[in-house]
Amino acid sequence: MELKPGLSAFVTGGASGIGKALSLALGEKGIFVTIVDFSEDRGTEVASLVEKENAKFHSNLGFPPAIFIRCDVTNTRDIAAAFEKHVATYGGLDICINSAGIGNPIPFHKDQTDGTRSWRLTIDVNLNAIIDCTRRAIGIMQAMKKPGVIINMGSSSGLYPMYMDPIYSGSKGGVVLFTRSLAPYKRQGIRVNVLCPEFVETDMGSKVDPKFIGWMGGFVPMKMVVKGAFELISDESKAGSCLWITNRRGLEYWPTPTEEAKYLVRSSSSRKRSSVSTPLNLNIQLPQSFEKIVVHTLTHDFRNATGKVRSPLRLPIKPNHVLLKIVYAGVNASDVNFSSGRYFSGNTNTVGSRLPFDAGFEAVGIIAAVGDCVSDLKVGTPAAIMVFGSYAEYSMVHSKHILPVARPDPEVVAMLTSGLTASIALEKAGQMESGQKVFVTAAAGGTGQFAVQLAKLAGNTVVATCGGETKAQLLKDLGVDRVINYKVEDIKSVLKKEFPKGFDIIYESVGGDMFNLCLNALAVYGRLIVIGMISQLFLDLFILFGLLPINGSFLFQYQGEKGWKPSNYTGLCEKILAKSQTVAGFFLVQYAHLWQQHLDRLINLYSTGKLKVSVDPKRFIGLDSVADAVEYLHSGKSVGKVVVCVDPTFSQQMAKL
Repeated sequence: MELKPGLSAFVTGGASGIGKALSLALGEKGIFVTIVDFSEDRGTEVASLVEKENAKFHSNLGFPPAIFIRCDVTNTRDIAAAFEKHVATYGGLDICINSAGIGNPIPFHKDQTDGTRSWRLTIDVNLNAIIDCTRRAIGIMQAMKKPGVIINMGSSSGLYPMYMDPIYSGSKGGVVLFTRSLAPYKRQGIRVNVLCPEFVETDMGSKVDPKFIGWMGGFVPMKMVVKGAFELISDESKAGSCLWITNRRGLEYWPTPTEEAKYLVRSSSSRKRSSVSTPLNLNIQLPQSFEKIVVHTLTHDFRNATGKVRSPLRLPIKPNHVLLKIVYAGVNASDVNFSSGRYFSGNTNTVGSRLPFDAGFEAVGIIAAVGDCVSDLKVGTPAAIMVFGSYAEYSMVHSKHILPVARPDPEVVAMLTSGLTASIALEKAGQMESGQKVFVTAAAGGTGQFAVQLAKLAGNTVVATCGGETKAQLLKDLGVDRVINYKVEDIKSVLKKEFPKGFDIIYESVGGDMFNLCLNALAVYGRLIVIGMISQLFLDLFILFGLLPINGSFLFQYQGEKGWKPSNYTGLCEKILAKSQTVAGFFLVQYAHLWQQHLDRLINLYSTGKLKVSVDPKRFIGLDSVADAVEYLHSGKSVGKVVVCVDPTFSQQMAKL
């Protein structure tokens, strides 16, 4: 909602503290304000100040731009009358801010009363009144059939315990969960959010021990609270959102996506009926044959290993299968490993007997046809796949491998192997939470870029390595707190000097000496996630790397044409045992059951502007350009995900996310 003159706002507790500050800030925007409070003197004064601010925008209105209503928010009749007067004066309700609140007047351990004048009153003002006001505001907005925003005043003590006032903490905790549970009202255009600042210098805040305030980093400036409230009002994506405000961390949403995923439950059927997958009204004519790239010779030289062939399109579609018309295919560093036969078990002669086999690992496109027994997927649905054979005009795959998406855009290709690896590995192998220190190696690569952003979105301090100033600037733009450009700085020296206590999570994809460095930089209880061992190249879904054996004596390191060979890490078990650390291998294939859930989350973060996805600007058109694209990726010149547009005429019909 755009904060503009002519809107109306209803503010409880508007005569002092945060309520007063918000009332004045709204008045400065030319918004009509009803100040609701128990204090008549203060309320009248604030209404007068708001009216002066409004005079800059309005004249000869025929009604006051600000009014004060004396009201006891615990009295349902008073509240009902206040809302009625607001609507009668301004003709509707756009914004409702429930800011009235009190601390518990009697310390809990000293309260010998029945609670009527102490803890019950605190709950009535802080929680019950907010429930009542929210209920009435929703009813008005529904009746007016206009969008509206409700901001409930919570507190950081509703997110974590405040031992000096458990009643206050409990009441604010109730406000937080009550508000977050109202997220579905967004479907009606009504957004309810909660603001949770730490201590603010108000009448209530001034009663807190100054030493404790100092430990918390001082009072939160009122302007930060106003900024947070305006963000919740203005951002149309915020519904059921909880914004935590501290001096230590600034504005941060609670809980983080990682924490939220721990309690969100999806039914098995929701995987295919993803809210982001809507069939497109497109005319898809099935040809009698299609072209694809196949490997005909086992060699690391992708151009000489592959060729384009034409294959008949066999119809009807097999039962439980789907035909995907591919729009964009992803290029990966390990296309050369695949063309040399590294992903098939057995000796060269055994693998050679498989020739020719289809190339390509990942793609996005449109479902062109479905076979019998496929009832949850429709023709025209945009979808992604991560299977062999993606360098093709069409791909026939089992329906269980289909990942519905919003649009078949190149950014979605980047989210597949690289994005899913970062998202799932940090959550499952890294058990990432908020407030941790996270170290990402080769962070300017495909998966590294996702890792640093997801770690920042979760509320963590992120340190990352890269080679070159261009890549360093990219990481700074992504919000990395400390970028270590190893071409001008010594990584080991920086870590030892600036991060002597180590890191809670290390996301490692380089191997060799870097693995040793990371192991030594791991904090007590730290988790080192091994997602690959190829320096500065994109992790590929089918890179098969060894996991830590029982004796902990070695890991496997990629050696180009020589393949994978063991590297000694003597004393590894002793190191991790001494500090209760974990070295966790991560292989994306083994988490296929989480792909749709995490892909939906990545797409949502991208579409709402919270996640940046870098796609290399160099264009590769048609299957004839696949070898060029693979060589370009290996040249080290690429910045972001390299993709091939298999069908440019079809891609032009697609709207971006």
